[in-house]
Amino acid sequence: MEAHVSTAIQQQVPPADRISLKEKIGYSLGDAASNFYWKTFEFYLNFFYTDVFGISAAAVGTMLGVTRLADAIADPIMGSIADRTNTRWGHFRPYLLWFAVPFAASGVLTFTTPHLDTGAKVIYAYITYTLLMFLYTVVNIPYTALMGVMTPNSVERTSIASIRFIGAFTAGAFVQYFTPWFVKTLGGGNDTRGWQLTMVLYGILAVIMLLLCFASTRERVAPPPQQKSDLTRDLRSLFTSRPWWVLVGVLLLVLGAFVVKGSAGAYYFKYFVKRPDLLPAFLVSNSLAFLAAVSIASWLAKRTGKKLLFMLAIGIGALVVGGFWFAGPSDLTLIFALQIVSSFIIGFNSPLVFAMFADTADEAEWRTGRRTTGLIFASAIFATKAGVALGAPLFGFVMTYFGYVANVAQSARSLRGIVLTSSWIPCGLMLLATALMQLYPLNEKLMVKIEQELKARRGEPV
Repeated sequence: MEAHVSTAIQQQVPPADRISLKEKIGYSLGDAASNFYWKTFEFYLNFFYTDVFGISAAAVGTMLGVTRLADAIADPIMGSIADRTNTRWGHFRPYLLWFAVPFAASGVLTFTTPHLDTGAKVIYAYITYTLLMFLYTVVNIPYTALMGVMTPNSVERTSIASIRFIGAFTAGAFVQYFTPWFVKTLGGGNDTRGWQLTMVLYGILAVIMLLLCFASTRERVAPPPQQKSDLTRDLRSLFTSRPWWVLVGVLLLVLGAFVVKGSAGAYYFKYFVKRPDLLPAFLVSNSLAFLAAVSIASWLAKRTGKKLLFMLAIGIGALVVGGFWFAGPSDLTLIFALQIVSSFIIGFNSPLVFAMFADTADEAEWRTGRRTTGLIFASAIFATKAGVALGAPLFGFVMTYFGYVANVAQSARSLRGIVLTSSWIPCGLMLLATALMQLYPLNEKLMVKIEQELKARRGEPV
């Protein structure tokens, strides 16, 4: 039944709701730009701070947790500000233009290692990383919300999200594979200099892509004309939304799992496998498998429904990730097979969750008469960063508990901790997310009804 309904939706997308491939690709460049930073955070940030910058894993874990407190305030405020921004370019697009350069500059500062004592370095890390995440918020909440106003059609938004993540994972593969090479080549053997210059390069690329995204996209869905600014009502609408609560919880758990497993990669290959030269190929295999999955996710979701596909992807993928526990350091074929298979299966989730957040914005307007796209997507970004806040400190604390010491031969206990963060911990978090997703109430049939009724309210042809 769900497959039949989804196919019918595909056939009934009105021409006015369709978005050109050129605009979808332009939109995807915004996420590609952000992934020069996000993938660096996910796979290299802990390693940079412990083995290059020179502070302890526990200090890194604490910092990454504490800085999320600022995000708890900044994210909803930014979403509310974006909803209330009115310019000739729209509500959300202007932030791509205004803050592209400051965002890139903050990335360079964060990955610059100052000549300071350990205590002063920790303070510098807190300041620069907090600044970077604040500007990430200022750019990415409006960017993510933009998808919700490019078209009113749920199926078309899934297509936009799929192409968005093709851009994201292409950039991610680039970052995963080339970052160690850039650090080594640009630094000439000096890793501190190499990291700084690598982020200069990524900053230039990110600015270009954000400006192209701004120039190639348009906003088409506006709040109801009678809607007045009322943050209290907007928050009430958000907090009484069951699909919103489910998605926030799911995203927090999934991102926590990704960050734990992603952070473990550099340590896994340096200390457990003892082949750090294989790390770029291992990481890029992750992104290429994700890319293959994302490229067919929209097609597959039309036949299974977004909810079912998401649960299958995260649930089965979690079990495959658990298999890393059984791989020995010489089992390279098994290690790469587990990485490729798990990444391909899990990869279906990426466009689905943000398409479902856009559906939640429609459901909230249908239910309350108020559209708060920016605020809803602010919560998605917050849940993403809260997942980092869960995963990064968890990883740091597990490493500390098992006795990790940087740049020395690891004990058997420490190696066990590294393998645990590569297997059962992310597996468990993803299985919890799968169970929680069962509570998500929106399906394709209901979304058709919501879209039709919202169009009728706006006086648009159904």
